[in-house]
Amino acid sequence: MNTTVIQNSLKKDQSVNPQQTQFTNDEATQKPATSFVSQFDTQSSSKKDEKSTNVKLSTSDVHVYYGEAEAIKGIDLNIYENEVIAFIGPSGCGKSTFLRTLNRMNDTIDSCRVTGKVMLDNQDIYDPNLDVVLLRAQVGMVFQKPNPFPKSIFDNVSYGPKLHGLARDKYDLEEIVEGSLRKAGLWEEVKDRLNQPGTGLSGGQQQRLCIARTIAVSPEVILMEMDEPCSALDPIATAKVEELISELSTQYTIAIVTHSMQQAARVSDRTAYFHLGDLIEVNATEKVFTQPDHQLTEAYITGRFG
Repeated sequence: MNTTVIQNSLKKDQSVNPQQTQFTNDEATQKPATSFVSQFDTQSSSKKDEKSTNVKLSTSDVHVYYGEAEAIKGIDLNIYENEVIAFIGPSGCGKSTFLRTLNRMNDTIDSCRVTGKVMLDNQDIYDPNLDVVLLRAQVGMVFQKPNPFPKSIFDNVSYGPKLHGLARDKYDLEEIVEGSLRKAGLWEEVKDRLNQPGTGLSGGQQQRLCIARTIAVSPEVILMEMDEPCSALDPIATAKVEELISELSTQYTIAIVTHSMQQAARVSDRTAYFHLGDLIEVNATEKVFTQPDHQLTEAYITGRFG
């Protein structure tokens, strides 16, 4: 990626709204707890009553640089087993960059450099001896825009298991494909046309096909980019994906990036608010949207910038 373009983009992101910067002085530290009536429904999602205390992913003093420009500024965060955590914040705040550090997707950008530690089950994923292909099977990524392979629906889902040798024979492979499509809520819609191209599905179906493709390799963590509230999907398809996130969280740890605060409120157990590369606050979603600890968080969710 062109370094000049990245740096210009970062400068643009930091000046998206001049109101953002008025909250970044020394006074914008932790504020006394105040409560206000939230416009977001934090009760509508079927969130789990009991939260796991087992840390699945953790980051320690993580910095990310594009050339000389610092995009992520020393983030410490624990992500717990079987939770859904949402990353929110204004455009250019670093939430997508941070998400991509969790399975080393930033490695594909020549000018990108990551420092600090990212631990998956107490193993440093930036260990130079670690197999990145296997890591991305353990920590799968579902991108914002559905990207099915130009192959059949069956071959889209079976590609990963074939690559990683997860199926002993044809019957094993068929079971994995059916199970993955069922978990993604797509089986009943496509079971009679598995040999048809995945690119022929609707936008919402393609998104679920990509989710099925991700879970076919039995990941432990799923990362999801939904930065323009499932922008390519209609409201019904979006609702199906959100319901699916809740169902999948019983088996997987899920981290999502979303620009939609309503979506974060509906699907997540915890919400992390990012601002210009800093992690400002992470708390239970209901608390973030009704009684945030930080002035910046409140300013963002009440629409004062973003």
